[in-house]
Amino acid sequence: MHSAFQHNHYLLKRQAIALTGKFRFYDPAGNLVMFSQQKMFKLREDIRVYADEAKTQELLYIQARQIIDFSAAYDVIDSASGQKVGALRRKGLRSMLRDEWEVLDASDRVIGVLFEDSVGLAILRRLLLGSLLPQNYDLIIGDQRAADLKQRFNPFRYELDLDFSMDTANRLDRRLGIAAGILLAAIEGRQS
Repeated sequence: MHSAFQHNHYLLKRQAIALTGKFRFYDPAGNLVMFSQQKMFKLREDIRVYADEAKTQELLYIQARQIIDFSAAYDVIDSASGQKVGALRRKGLRSMLRDEWEVLDASDRVIGVLFEDSVGLAILRRLLLGSLLPQNYDLIIGDQRAADLKQRFNPFRYELDLDFSMDTANRLDRRLGIAAGILLAAIEGRQS
């Protein structure tokens, strides 16, 4: 696995003004370790993750299974091997009030869930406060918390802290965690 996936903490920043979603991942020392960009004019979501902004080495790609799907599923594929790492599937109706995703393994078995912190706060975000109340997500694998994805308050751009430090048993493939962060940033971008 590429060294970009070895960290327990990342900061994801989504570029504020761009025709397509551009996402940059920084390690704890502030070094750029991954760059991602959504493809323009695609009917199905197609997001590529690279080792640098020059796009010299593709690491992952995230692709929607269908063009329009209320409970959309996104396959996460390792670019070097071409192997599916797993998938993330949005829970359609449940995500209306509070974002909720299923985390799937390479065989599409549910291994975990990613969800917004509370229904009450989620409703406040959607109806009144918007980006003034940053989002917080927990990612659970089996019955143990594997990651915390927490939006930073920033009125000018989207920033998300990804913390995998509580996953001491490495139950969560970091590539799935990175894909979850990108999808949250991309979906949030459409909602706001």
